[in-house]
Amino acid sequence: MDIDGKIGIGLLGFGVVGSEVARILVEKSERLAQQVGAPLIIQGILVRDTVKSRRFESLSNLITTNPTDILDSPQVDIVVELMGGEEPAADYLRTALEQTKHVVTANKEVMATHGPELIRLAEEREVNLLYEASVGGGIPIIGPLRKDILANEVTSLHAIINGTTNYILTRMSQEGTDFRTALDSAQELGYAEADPSKDVDGTDAAFKLAILATLAFHTQVVGSDVYREGISGLTSEDFRYAREMGYAIKLLAVARRDEGGLSLRVHPALVPEEHLLAKVEGPFNAVEIEGDLVGRVMFHGQGAGPRPTSSAVVGDILEVARGIASGRRPVRQGTLRNGLSIVPMEELVTQYYARVTVADRAGVLAQIATVLGELDISIASVIQKKATPANQTAELMIMTHTSREADVREAVRRLEELAVVKEIVSLIRVEHWS
Repeated sequence: MDIDGKIGIGLLGFGVVGSEVARILVEKSERLAQQVGAPLIIQGILVRDTVKSRRFESLSNLITTNPTDILDSPQVDIVVELMGGEEPAADYLRTALEQTKHVVTANKEVMATHGPELIRLAEEREVNLLYEASVGGGIPIIGPLRKDILANEVTSLHAIINGTTNYILTRMSQEGTDFRTALDSAQELGYAEADPSKDVDGTDAAFKLAILATLAFHTQVVGSDVYREGISGLTSEDFRYAREMGYAIKLLAVARRDEGGLSLRVHPALVPEEHLLAKVEGPFNAVEIEGDLVGRVMFHGQGAGPRPTSSAVVGDILEVARGIASGRRPVRQGTLRNGLSIVPMEELVTQYYARVTVADRAGVLAQIATVLGELDISIASVIQKKATPANQTAELMIMTHTSREADVREAVRRLEELAVVKEIVSLIRVEHWS
């Protein structure tokens, strides 16, 4: 805060979200100043290209391509990072904290990869590091995990935290479209990037789950700890068959603690239709947390887009600014116990759905049952969905009882070696809540 009582803001990034944050800070300046007790003034905006036309020409005199103009400026109290990507964003945030500047970021990749290190640095320098917008867009979830649910021993977290994939899966389910058509639609509507790979392969959701799990279980989790599997292999038939059995298919992010440690996974899952997560549609996100005191609570809302994301960013800015205006020291974010080991994915025990194309002749099911039986995988049901006389094949839908992931993977390998098995088209895990 300067001698005139103004709180300076430096923006790193001026894209869709950055320009929306700037709009809010400018157009709602009087209202925000009343909430904080001091004016919030944008002191600098870092961009890659100064020639590019922008929404607010009135701020053009604040634009720079030199990060030190913001990171070293004594007029900047709060650095707001909205660039995206790991580097140079992580380096800029590290520098800002070392310069004892407060930081607000929406960067899930940085927080999932460098979060614990940056949080420790912020505490050493006695400044704030807030990142509500890094998960769930406008859904308040980081704050409740840091504060409202802190007294709980969290046992599980189930989430739909990628709006792009949820929109694609909703289209495939409701309209019977294929993956490529649904993805094209998501790109046309702005839900998917030109390069959607980090969304559709589960990377984005894995980053977000790492952030949530670190907070929920008070243990250090990074994105690479999370098993991930994408949605590109799903077909419209999978959704039709799932619906016949009473399930929806969602890209589910799951963190669960048990006696063996902490399991972390992102993958398509069959979710019972009666569960609230099965009803989350389009680009919306939802997070369900189960704690020993609060029971199960659900957070639901828009998970992406400039307005929901900027809502979370500006909320963090206001929290930091109130602390500056009142002279309040930042609240410590708690100690990471680091006592929970990460359970290998191979140890997961759940049900599995498989769709298998086989030769349409007698004895096929007996061969499949023999392979599964040798690995202690019990069959709950088998349904023949269709036969193709032209090539003498049939399609089987197999549902197992609860089985171990490592055994199921070995079963897939052995089944693929059988002459009667033409293709294992789909293998999807089934999620149940106890």
